[in-house]
Amino acid sequence: MNMMDIVYYTLIFIGTFLIMEFMAWFTHKYVMHGFLWSLHKDHHFKDHKHWWERNDLFFTFYAAVSMFFFMTDYVPYGIAIGAGIAAYGATYFLVHDVFIHRRLNWFNRANNWYAKAVRKAHRKHHTYLRKDGGECFGMLLPPLRFFKSK
Repeated sequence: MNMMDIVYYTLIFIGTFLIMEFMAWFTHKYVMHGFLWSLHKDHHFKDHKHWWERNDLFFTFYAAVSMFFFMTDYVPYGIAIGAGIAAYGATYFLVHDVFIHRRLNWFNRANNWYAKAVRKAHRKHHTYLRKDGGECFGMLLPPLRFFKSK
């Protein structure tokens, strides 16, 4: 592997990671709060006592897409794309499931300006209990108004 390949792999990895934030927003707004609300609503309505939610099936979908890119030779730079998707998935898990929803007892002291904005935006999203009319569908880039102190 030469230096330009390393640059390409790195740029494609970073680009894929960034595109995944848009994909998460789009999937959350139009799929989870759309035709697959039946899988997502248990995330808004805690009508169960177990750790696993039907909503977690969305994670398995993106994990399968990531694995496809790792395993195929048909897509140029597929490893970089798969790694970008996997890195976003790991980040999403750490931010959404661990930090925000406290599915694991980590990051309890995180209270900086960014952490507060992410928490506020997600809390605002969860004030909407129906599939229609929500806001704040992204994860890592909350709207600017949530960075303002009150």
